[in-house]
Amino acid sequence: MTARSLSQNGTLAETLIGAAVLAAALALLGFFYVFGHSGGGAGYDVTARMAKVDGLGIGTEVRLAGVKVGAVTSLDLDPATYLVTVHMRIGDAIRIPTDSSLLINSAGVLGASYLSITPGGDDKMIAAGGAIQNTQSANTGDIMNMVGRFTTGSGGGQ
Repeated sequence: MTARSLSQNGTLAETLIGAAVLAAALALLGFFYVFGHSGGGAGYDVTARMAKVDGLGIGTEVRLAGVKVGAVTSLDLDPATYLVTVHMRIGDAIRIPTDSSLLINSAGVLGASYLSITPGGDDKMIAAGGAIQNTQSANTGDIMNMVGRFTTGSGGGQ
């Protein structure tokens, strides 16, 4: 073999490896798009209007009894009322009573925020496109301030 044929073989091998890496990257992107896309998949849409949505974003988990049952698909601010409409996709197998409540919660002191549904006792269920009426926004900033004051021993009007 000559030096030129070794060089051509090396270039061909590098090209084939590059093409394989590119194909794998495209397959991985396709997988994440199909299975990780927050707006897609089975389920039905539910909304809730909240005064404050600190820590929430697209893809934030929606949990019932600590189990993930859905995800936030979008957040819209109403400029007239300053309330945020939270759009969620809930799994088809989960039915939510109409008198259920929704709370922004946190997984521990430094954990990520999630939406927690507390089911009510009503026999009627929220239909697709319906809304959870009873909502509460936890003020995680106040909680962190209280923890800080407690651990440092400051504050408290003594």
